[in-house]
Amino acid sequence: MSDASDVTGAAVVTPLRVVIAVCLIAPFVAMLWVGSYSKPDPAFIGIPFFYWYQMLWVPASTVLTVIAYQLWRRDQRARRAARDGGGSR
Repeated sequence: MSDASDVTGAAVVTPLRVVIAVCLIAPFVAMLWVGSYSKPDPAFIGIPFFYWYQMLWVPASTVLTVIAYQLWRRDQRARRAARDGGGSR
């Protein structure tokens, strides 16, 4: 029987991973909730709200995806460091 601490592939929910999930889910929720932006006003430089709201999410979702990726890399490096150097003190 192995100890629970020996499991290297165990899924762990951490605050960092919750932030990653929020960054990745936010654009989907924003775009799928059509009722929140299905209106013509307020217009921005003559463009109805319906269109510019969606176009605003293109760079916003790109930025959120980059943030999630960087946080994921940081999390993986920390897990690898804890696994490799955790018991060799």
